[in-house]
Amino acid sequence: MLGIVRQKMLGQSLLKIRPAISVLRSYSSAAKQMTVREALNSALDEEMSADPKVFLMGEEVGEYQGAYKISKGLLEKYGPERVLDTPITEAGFAGIGVGAAYYGLKPVVEFMTFNFSMQAIDHIINSAAKSNYMSAGQMSVPIVFRGPNGAAAGVGAQHSQCYASWYASCPGLKVLSPYSSEDARGLLKAAIRDPDPVVFLENELLYGESFPVSDEVLDSSFCLPIGKAKIERKGKDVTITHGVGAEICASVVEESFAYLDAPVERIAGADVPMPYAANLERMAVPQVEDIVRAAKRACYRAVPLAAAA
Repeated sequence: MLGIVRQKMLGQSLLKIRPAISVLRSYSSAAKQMTVREALNSALDEEMSADPKVFLMGEEVGEYQGAYKISKGLLEKYGPERVLDTPITEAGFAGIGVGAAYYGLKPVVEFMTFNFSMQAIDHIINSAAKSNYMSAGQMSVPIVFRGPNGAAAGVGAQHSQCYASWYASCPGLKVLSPYSSEDARGLLKAAIRDPDPVVFLENELLYGESFPVSDEVLDSSFCLPIGKAKIERKGKDVTITHGVGAEICASVVEESFAYLDAPVERIAGADVPMPYAANLERMAVPQVEDIVRAAKRACYRAVPLAAAA
């Protein structure tokens, strides 16, 4: 979902909208390359090494080293007490994870796909997310639910749903959706260290993609603060927010309407179950050309308004 507003709002009005996007950040200077898979693996490794309370659990995270090889090498290094292969029961191991977090441990629960997290929704929302509020701040639940989210390639309607806006609408949860290797590494570390439940939504199509990283990012102390937005590329005519942005779009319209030179527009998937056929799958998911057309529509709408002013 994309909210299209003038770029000048980033410096003026977006700072007023939500504390979660109150500070903007950009990529560090970088020369080395790292895949998103390597970034996630190294973040898990370093946090497990630094804190013995951190452990990983999920289906095939141990012997198989993860369905997407995110947990490669961790079982050999930390043993079966900290890298736990679970039965195929999301409700079961998510509940065990929440209980372990109540006890003071820091579980990282992997869902093979976030579509399967629906099996564990009671524990995620009613057991983990509500605990801090219902205990008047006396009970923290330091748990991370992570795994691939959204459309991938050839996985059909069963495995293609995006849960970003869904979970982001649930009080008590922090929802992170990393893009680059720097994002993935820095934000997963922050999620594991956070005292509250975090839903960490990864993109399966990006696991093998390489991104530039700096020596700062590769340092074991590197961590990105949760709740700070990042400008991918600065422009002057149009702002394009990310798939978690429905609430941001609503906030812009409610609180910063006067700054808009064109309406907020959301670009989303087709209102159909995800097809399996590759040509139909492409038609059902927003493409680059869809975003370009929306940006041009916004700019063209702004021309007569500017001239009239």
